[in-house]
Amino acid sequence: MTTSEYKTMTTAEIREQFLRFFESKGCKLYPSSSLIPDDPSLLLANAGMNQFKEYYQGTKTMREIGATSCQKCLRTNDIENIGDARHLSFFEMLGNFSFGGYTKGDAIAWAYEFITSPQYLGLPKDRLYMTVYEDDDEAIELWHDQGIAYDHISRLGEEDNFWAAGPTGPCGPCSEIYFDQGPEFDGEKPGDDGDRYLEFWNLVFTQYDRQEDGSMPDLPHRNIDTGMGLERIAAIMQHKGSNYEGDVLRSLIGVGEKLACVVYQQDPAVDKSLRILADHSRAVSFMIGDGILPSNEGRGYVLRRLLRRAVYHGRLLGITDKFLTTYFHEVKRLLGDVYTALVDNQALIDGIITAEEQRFSATLDAGEKNLQAELAKLSVKQTLPGDVAFKLHDTYGFPIDLTCEIALEAGHEVDMDTFKQKMEEQRELARKTAHHDAWGKANNIWVALSDELERCVFEGYEHNVINDAHVMALVVNGERIDSAGAGTELELVLDRTPFYAEKGGQIGDTGKIVGPAFCMDVIDTKNRGDGLIAHIGVVREGTVGVGTQVEARIDLGRRELIRRNHTATHLLDATLIKVLGDHVSQAGSLVAPDRLRFDFTHFEALTPDQIARIEGMVNAEIIAAHKVVTKIMSYNEAKNTGAIALFGEKYEDVVRVVSTDEADVPFSRELCGGTHVRNTSEIGLFKIISESSIGSNTRRIEAVTSAGAVEYVDERLEELGEIAAALKCQPSEITTRIAMLQQEVHSAHQRIGALMSGAASDVVGTVLSQAIDTGAYRCAVAKLEGISAKELRNVWDGIRNSAGQAPIACVLASATPEGTVALLAAATDDCVKAGFAAGDIVRAVAQKVDGRGGGRPNMAQAGGKNVAGIDDALALARDMLTK
Repeated sequence: MTTSEYKTMTTAEIREQFLRFFESKGCKLYPSSSLIPDDPSLLLANAGMNQFKEYYQGTKTMREIGATSCQKCLRTNDIENIGDARHLSFFEMLGNFSFGGYTKGDAIAWAYEFITSPQYLGLPKDRLYMTVYEDDDEAIELWHDQGIAYDHISRLGEEDNFWAAGPTGPCGPCSEIYFDQGPEFDGEKPGDDGDRYLEFWNLVFTQYDRQEDGSMPDLPHRNIDTGMGLERIAAIMQHKGSNYEGDVLRSLIGVGEKLACVVYQQDPAVDKSLRILADHSRAVSFMIGDGILPSNEGRGYVLRRLLRRAVYHGRLLGITDKFLTTYFHEVKRLLGDVYTALVDNQALIDGIITAEEQRFSATLDAGEKNLQAELAKLSVKQTLPGDVAFKLHDTYGFPIDLTCEIALEAGHEVDMDTFKQKMEEQRELARKTAHHDAWGKANNIWVALSDELERCVFEGYEHNVINDAHVMALVVNGERIDSAGAGTELELVLDRTPFYAEKGGQIGDTGKIVGPAFCMDVIDTKNRGDGLIAHIGVVREGTVGVGTQVEARIDLGRRELIRRNHTATHLLDATLIKVLGDHVSQAGSLVAPDRLRFDFTHFEALTPDQIARIEGMVNAEIIAAHKVVTKIMSYNEAKNTGAIALFGEKYEDVVRVVSTDEADVPFSRELCGGTHVRNTSEIGLFKIISESSIGSNTRRIEAVTSAGAVEYVDERLEELGEIAAALKCQPSEITTRIAMLQQEVHSAHQRIGALMSGAASDVVGTVLSQAIDTGAYRCAVAKLEGISAKELRNVWDGIRNSAGQAPIACVLASATPEGTVALLAAATDDCVKAGFAAGDIVRAVAQKVDGRGGGRPNMAQAGGKNVAGIDDALALARDMLTK
């Protein structure tokens, strides 16, 4: 090969070689963290260094000289640029990191070795260019020592080649590595806007601690943070000019070519949609795989936005059927061996994508039809009003970015100022009506305590009472105190406790803590961070101080009920998967003494048959009297046994695995730190009391067990007895008796309707006697009693029939049997031509009865709440007609 020639490598080969190279240098290999970061300041993982933040801050230390990883990342701050040659929402970031373990010189030497060595990338040296921070002479010499000519090294300013955590704090120079793609690309030098010199690796040397006065003393130890975009280096190693032409993304573009029957790189508009589909489908697959579900806020909103934008671009390509799962299956084929969550959660990802795509297709149909109608009203280059865009968003759920995209393609801008104003007004209204969390503020006392105190040891699996616990801390109103007397509400920390602190859906224990001269009622138990358990309650008598030896005793009867509900929750979870499918995943739970609540991913309401099957299967496991087995094992070992782990839950290296049988494949096996029964028979009885939706793709089941289930069944039987007594029949005859009554009521309604629609009806005659003459036609304006909205239309039929060919209209108001108001305005065609407008009349008079309604000019109806306003409503109707 000549100096400008180099080999070809796949994405998988590059990823593997990079990680093995830095492992060989002594760096510890870390798997990619979830897209849901531990850092509360971040919405989504957006860089390789996210999971190492605590090492940079010095709160954790690493025994190895450094770390290496391939981190999945997601950024949408420049979503409008996604689809060009460079920008992606989801990407893989190769990185190596040091926290004082190896030097700047090592980082540069190793980067050069990996890039140029024939054993690794083997890129030609004459096509490599480096940029450094303008004052970083050290980096220039280090690169030159590796063999980089001075004319291939450029100095750039702070904006391009200097990284800082903020206005003050850790910071340092960067050095970026560029590859010359050749003169066929635009660009004159590294760092410009052209594509000729493509930056693919950034080395950040965090070595200073910037002070408020601008001075920058050295950090106690220097850090290294590098990031190389895998898609970008893959494009280079595959001799391609764009991220989207690398093997992974080009394969996904191929999916779009087949679905839409188009060819890539023949039409720029088609190419953009194909690239957006390739990018967004990969992002959506990974987000759901990491436990993010579509919603209208936060991460869920980002997911929904990407998914809906993909559906829209599929529509632009002419794909009308559901198609995104086809993309997911290709993502799984390409990357599932590296990112196993794609395989483990494939049923869930399939289900969420299908349900959300189907829901948005309906939204697109309704919203786009309305948007196109509004755009048709505009003159050339006229701006689409912001209130129209807001209505599309608020009423039809049509995303504003799609409104802007469609409007722009039609040659129109959107009045975003008005749209944002409307959105802010809506948020302000929501803030005024929101319930504020009294525990909203963080209490730093617990951070200080966790630094000082040992972790509280939970011994509640084996013991309900501990006689020799010691008080380690007392906290009142966020302040640490030494002692507390009778009547004090406080949080008390022990060195050992049988009290379970609320976690994993199981609520905290209650009970008593007593000492030689005091007694405390514990009303709740909470985790307060880093192993500290707070016993929340009131000192009833005496005084307690730090260091006091106490007896801690839980409310055993309450704990037993909680244990039964917790084990039943595990049985329910396993049953839902068996009945509904592998896409079911826990989305939240509550385990209390009186009930259990279980939220799970599913896409439609459960049928009565499914609910009956679920109840039956859970009760069969209870009756089978299986022993509940708990084992302690490593997290990886637990996963290998098939134990269910919860989305988003962070597990220690050693975990508890709870199985409802000793068999190799038990009915239920989950990672769980909660308390459970010893045998499933202790649960007694399981009864579902409700099943409902709590959001898109998420359902909720509430259930009761043991004493709660018996109480529930007794109450329902008592109600049945009362109903049977009221119907004057036996409980077993209730269904037959109700069917007979329904038939009698139906027959009575038919007779009433027939009477009311007859021309000779007393009601019709009474109404006609109150008709007013407008000059062009007669209009019956009347108040009726005990007539429903449906029956008002029968009255109108009678009025119209009685008038024969003469023009006739009516405005009728009725106080219904339910205590509400029904309004009807109707007229023959001649009346409408003469100016009668039923919709206008109804909208106006409905306000007098606290109602709303509308309709066509010849017929309109409304409902209202204020029966006392009927007379005023009809008076307004007469006034409108006579004027």
